[in-house]
Amino acid sequence: MSDNYLLKIHRRVKTLPFGDWLMTRIVANKAPYFKTIPTRLEALRPNHVSCIIRKKRQVENHIGTVHVIAICNGLELAMGMLAEASIPRHLRWIPKGMEVAYTAKAGSDIRCVAETDPEGWQPGELPVRVAAYDDEGTVVVKGTINLWLSEKPDKR
Repeated sequence: MSDNYLLKIHRRVKTLPFGDWLMTRIVANKAPYFKTIPTRLEALRPNHVSCIIRKKRQVENHIGTVHVIAICNGLELAMGMLAEASIPRHLRWIPKGMEVAYTAKAGSDIRCVAETDPEGWQPGELPVRVAAYDDEGTVVVKGTINLWLSEKPDKR
């Protein structure tokens, strides 16, 4: 598969100072809600994306841990970047649903990971595996975001 637009942008900005942070800002300009979480891209390649949510007051809950909804937003950001970096040109995607389990307290920065299998990029439902890890590697949230893939309409 040749690089798509997102991978090309990433290749350009990753060499700049703060390039990984800048990449998440570029995505957040397309989908402004992602500006609500302090993220930095860690890895971007087809079928695998990880990003870091920094533990800051703006994403903490009443007990001082990273709020699970902020983590879900980070997982959705990772999934969206994965979808844009992986989907074949003749397909389009839309999220269909998210199922997550909260498995531990999130008391540190959080690494959000989205992964899928390359052969899954066909019309129909595609489950994207998501997990969030604390600084010690403990899974704090895990689950699946289901995408609906369909053929792009003809542009005639």
